[in-house]
Amino acid sequence: MALHIGVDVGGTKVLAAEVDAVGAVLRTARRSTPGRRVDAVLVEQALTEAVAEVADGRRVDGVGLAAAGFVDAAGERVMFAPHLPWQGEDVRARLAARWGTTVALDNDANCAALAEGTLGAARGVADFLLITMGTGIGGGLVLGGRVHRGRNGMAGEFGHAQVVPDGQPCECGGAGCWEQYSSGNALVRFARARIGREPTMLEQLCGGDPSTLVGPMVTEAAEQGDLVARQAFASVGDWLGVGLANLVAAFDPELVVVGGGVSAAGDRLLEPARHALVRSLVGAAHREVPPVVRARFGPEAGVVGGAILARQRS
Repeated sequence: MALHIGVDVGGTKVLAAEVDAVGAVLRTARRSTPGRRVDAVLVEQALTEAVAEVADGRRVDGVGLAAAGFVDAAGERVMFAPHLPWQGEDVRARLAARWGTTVALDNDANCAALAEGTLGAARGVADFLLITMGTGIGGGLVLGGRVHRGRNGMAGEFGHAQVVPDGQPCECGGAGCWEQYSSGNALVRFARARIGREPTMLEQLCGGDPSTLVGPMVTEAAEQGDLVARQAFASVGDWLGVGLANLVAAFDPELVVVGGGVSAAGDRLLEPARHALVRSLVGAAHREVPPVVRARFGPEAGVVGGAILARQRS
């Protein structure tokens, strides 16, 4: 059986996975990504280690990279990555030479959209939006059954649309970006700000040190009924719906699919988003508001799409 590996390269971790032809994830490997303020060599070493672990000595027929950054229209370079050190890096060719196999490259949300449109929650849907919520927000736009990449290959960077003038500073260099209010980072920031000010089990989970609080702790607390954790999801979900209202007004899609790590919260995130979408969408009472659903592949949509891309290219 041919071996195709998808690799999701995010701001905090690398996830590599062997994926079969029907989208089943067979084997995975994870590595931490050292972040934006290090040499790209360290990130690419983490990628290499994860791919090698998944391959486990077998011949690799193709690798698809789903990168959290701006990928050029040719699928060769990561031009800019807000959470990673790549800037104009010739990533595809460099890794293809290093690994000795076919390597395909695209934005992580475009890969997730490819997965969901081909095998997932949007299968058979010609026009849909895909939002990935992880460290930040990514977006994929499918029109007429094809991922729309734009003139420069950078369509769908919805997370960096400004929603609050002079708002929270963003890793992209701007301020008030949507992802600063609706993302994994936003979820954790909301919760950290309330530790020590309100009763919450989050204080126990992080050992009294808010700087060690991470998203899964907030999810765990919310599932156990913690009010602060649930308020954090309500805030992030509400901002998700506000942003979606702008996108629905612009593109009028049939469906909205939400993926990425934060989507693991399910309706705890999506219900406030649905309410905010209806509240914020112009003419909502006079149109069909698209359903907002969780991605079939959840946080693994990027790696599944990367493997599909690799299979197509190889």
